[in-house]
Amino acid sequence: MVQFSAAATILYLAFQFYTFGLFFPPISQHPTASSAAVGFVSEDEYLEIQGITREQSGDYECSASNDVAAPVVRRVKVTVNYPPYISEAKGTGVPVGQKGTLQCEASAVPSAEFQWYKDDKRLIEGKKGVKVENRPFLSKLIFFNVSEHDYGNYTCVASNKLGHTNASITLFEVKTTALTPWKGPGAVSEVSNGASRRAGCVWLLPLLVLHLLLKF
Repeated sequence: MVQFSAAATILYLAFQFYTFGLFFPPISQHPTASSAAVGFVSEDEYLEIQGITREQSGDYECSASNDVAAPVVRRVKVTVNYPPYISEAKGTGVPVGQKGTLQCEASAVPSAEFQWYKDDKRLIEGKKGVKVENRPFLSKLIFFNVSEHDYGNYTCVASNKLGHTNASITLFEVKTTALTPWKGPGAVSEVSNGASRRAGCVWLLPLLVLHLLLKF
């Protein structure tokens, strides 16, 4: 594996009696006459990549042959180092008392190291109710029980030996709507039926009294 950060020159000598060699760029590139237009310059056993970019990382293949033996093929892996750039960082809305997560995704070679800040103060792993989960290209800031104090702007910093970058991410409050009990048609019907029964009892009472008076 060969690593580069700016320009690259690859040398691969297959034999002491080397007479002819071809370098083949990654599959997406082809060793045609137009190769120089995309930064490839090939001369005998050399392949020069001018102004190399991270997209030109990959396996390069050298084929060497002469009239004595069959061609021999060797591969060279080229890794392009570059500073981090943050590809995704967006705010999140969370109600009070719920779990919330802020995410920061960064591409870099070597892999980026992440740090989180709020009000210029670095958040230390192990803070009560807060956890930082770091992966090679992703960092998560997790709040297990969001409080009013947690809302605000946070800064994600991604860095490696070639540089650093940062992004601002907001954790904001989302209001929850209180739900009132819903009364369906059955409940209304039950109330109406109860009122009807009470009205019926009121009319029957005078008739019952009249019946008792006539009896005596």
